Amino acid sequence: METTSRVDGGPASRRTAEGYLAASFAWYGLDDAFAGARWLMQVGTAADGTVQHGSMGHGDEPSIKSDASGAEKERFAVVVTVAASPVRRTGDGTGVLDATTVSSAAWLAGSGLLAYTWPAQLDHALRNDWLDQQTETAFELADDLDGPEWSTLSLPVDGVPMPFHYRESEFGWVLAGATRAGVHLGAYGRGMSAYGLGFSAVKDLDAYA
Repeated sequence: METTSRVDGGPASRRTAEGYLAASFAWYGLDDAFAGARWLMQVGTAADGTVQHGSMGHGDEPSIKSDASGAEKERFAVVVTVAASPVRRTGDGTGVLDATTVSSAAWLAGSGLLAYTWPAQLDHALRNDWLDQQTETAFELADDLDGPEWSTLSLPVDGVPMPFHYRESEFGWVLAGATRAGVHLGAYGRGMSAYGLGFSAVKDLDAYA
């Protein structure tokens, strides 16, 4: 999976639409059936500055909470859009970028969910060690979408049912799939059922500003 640099920041420090507008692909969010709040999160770029992926938030802006501190009261879903691309050379010709796949979307979604969680019994000073360990686990899970940790479900994308890989954990849920529009989709959340979601291309970024 591709390594990208990420524009830092999240729900607590909202991103402007500038990075999103620089993308050469369509962004995806929840479809019109979702009537709650929407907000921009962050975009990820390759070394040459090309936008590779980004996230759009829906519902309550998630905070970093342990699994025993009321996180279950938050209701949010984050949609990750990943540009589908083959193995290719970097813009400066000095290296090779890996292909992006549905596994790329699953990895970004899995690590995104972890960014807002840590176990209640864990000291804050040890959170980075825990996060490194869990992130590696999320990477391995994303690399094995046909493994026993994943189930499948069908969700509408632009009104057309599409297959998704889905898994639940104590921290929330993660899913990943493809579209017919040249991008892969990942999503993560908690407090909102993944089974009732639908996705569509974002027509107006102002809805997220």
